[in-house]
Amino acid sequence: MHALKDLFTTDVGLMSAGGIAFMIGMAVFFIRFFLRHMREDEAREKARRH
Repeated sequence: MHALKDLFTTDVGLMSAGGIAFMIGMAVFFIRFFLRHMREDEAREKARRH
């Protein structure tokens, strides 16, 4: 419990929480970005074959 208190009340803890949130946000963005482009490439390839 002390670790959570330090995470949200100290400067270093807030910077760590911000870094963790930023990295999770980047992961979500890249997963969505890559999946969208994979679907677009697949659709383009199917259209080109027919």
